[in-house]
Amino acid sequence: MLIESFQNEKVKHVTKLLTDNRFRKKSNVFVVEGQQENERAQQFGFESVEFFICENIFQKKLPTGKVHLVSDKVYEKIAYRGSSEGIIGVYKTKEADLSSFKPKEDATIIIVEGVEKPGNLGAILRSCEAFGVDALIVSDGKTDFYNPNVIRSSVGCLFGMDVFQAENQETLEFLQKNNFNIYTTIMDETSEDLYKRDFKQKSAVLFGTEHSGLSDFWIGKGKNTLIPMSGSIDSLNLSNAVAITCYETLKQKKG
Repeated sequence: MLIESFQNEKVKHVTKLLTDNRFRKKSNVFVVEGQQENERAQQFGFESVEFFICENIFQKKLPTGKVHLVSDKVYEKIAYRGSSEGIIGVYKTKEADLSSFKPKEDATIIIVEGVEKPGNLGAILRSCEAFGVDALIVSDGKTDFYNPNVIRSSVGCLFGMDVFQAENQETLEFLQKNNFNIYTTIMDETSEDLYKRDFKQKSAVLFGTEHSGLSDFWIGKGKNTLIPMSGSIDSLNLSNAVAITCYETLKQKKG
């Protein structure tokens, strides 16, 4: 049956999942829009609940599972990106415990403290996945990993990454227990260039928020590291700084 009414209960439900963070978390499900993003969610073992398909847009074989066919107008209403792609999937969330993560001997971890903007987190995830970072930890974070903006801006890279949320103390204890070299992006007289650090060994690089940097909790907890620049400004956009760091770690490991 083709769903053509905005008042359909299933349409109302998926719209609320998209727009209401609390409702989404309480429901333990999240929404994925787009062909590539849905393919990645399934590729990495996320369990689908249902799909909303606009056949006039989605020209591929229908996915396996519960499928609701919707009209163009209904799809345009519920789709975050308007009329693009033609597929919206609803999936069960996965809970990841940092204590269960077993890092490799040459693992690289990126840690971002207090990141708030979903678009920034998505861009960071994309860089981490692209350059082979082993895990991303959001320390004292305020952003929902399953926010539609995170999924969209990461192009589904969230699904193939080890991603954890933890408090600062828990994060520090994990790093110390697993013998990580800790590099903090705090600028002072002890800071050394990023390119002089050894990322061939087990390493964790920490970044703070754009407006205030790392909190006082991390002072003295690691080796201060900076990205050398030649311009008149002394800092970069958070996601750009993470991307440069991820590339440097990969370059060193590739030799």
